[in-house]
Amino acid sequence: MKCDVRKFFDSIDHSILQNLIERKVTCPDTMELLDLLLQSFEKSKGVGLPLGNVTSQLFANIYLNELDQFMKHELKVQYYFRYCDDFIIIHENKEFLLNLIEKIRKFLDNQLKLKLHPNKVEIRPMRQGIDFLGYVMLPNMIVLRTGTKKRIIKKIQTAKKKLETSTISELTFKSILTSYLGLLSHCRNRKLENYIKTFL
Repeated sequence: MKCDVRKFFDSIDHSILQNLIERKVTCPDTMELLDLLLQSFEKSKGVGLPLGNVTSQLFANIYLNELDQFMKHELKVQYYFRYCDDFIIIHENKEFLLNLIEKIRKFLDNQLKLKLHPNKVEIRPMRQGIDFLGYVMLPNMIVLRTGTKKRIIKKIQTAKKKLETSTISELTFKSILTSYLGLLSHCRNRKLENYIKTFL
């Protein structure tokens, strides 16, 4: 089962986040600084984090750690994986997964004031693959999502043109290629890997 939290960063409640942080941070000066950071941005009164801020990534993990703990200790989910506001649960029993949806929905709503995205809860057999973080995970392999592959090729071609017009340096171009090879190191896509290596 694959799920997504609706408008996650826009929906983070400042008071809930502060309470979660106060469980671990007892320094008044640190809390005052964190309070200033939170007050610097609001999507609505006392709600929301700026998407690009480095602190937002940290705050997001603190916030959704509550969901992680709920999955592990309350629901006893063995195969649960989360990256930011996207998460997957793997289980052999479809009924088990269906029964989890309402429990997760209630927890997010009651404890964190968050909503599951109504159009992004999906249950499908493992043999069809799980589309997660730009990859498709199949029982015996991980492959790159087709859309991700097309974007990589397009960005390499754009970077190549910039190199030819001296808009970027050769070092920058090679850094771009190396980063894509790093992405491909987690999946099977020999053809794209060989294509990238022709530029190195």
